[in-house]
Amino acid sequence: QVQFVESGGGLVQPGGFLRLSCAGLGSLFRLNSMGWYRQAPGKKREMVAVIFSGGLTNYADSVKGRFTIYRDNAKNTVYLQMNSLSSEDTAVYYCNYRPPSLYWGRGTQVTVSS
Repeated sequence: QVQFVESGGGLVQPGGFLRLSCAGLGSLFRLNSMGWYRQAPGKKREMVAVIFSGGLTNYADSVKGRFTIYRDNAKNTVYLQMNSLSSEDTAVYYCNYRPPSLYWGRGTQVTVSS
């Protein structure tokens, strides 16, 4: 069951930036809190950022000041602007509800490397 489609990942140099997009396929997108998650090799999936239906946001300590989550409800899309990227940010990035549902998309790969 596909609920979200992530895009925007790629290869970027340390210190660079990327913007990830997540297209939600449901009709009640605006009513839900949304989160970005990531999973690096050998690590468990972790929450990176969350945006509530009212627009308030929260971030993992590791990305505070560098990442920004925002949403466009008219487009059923949530974004993650990632700046000052480092190798520690290399992971597959996913979006989902917050708390997440059982159904995860394919994610989008972010690789930070010289």
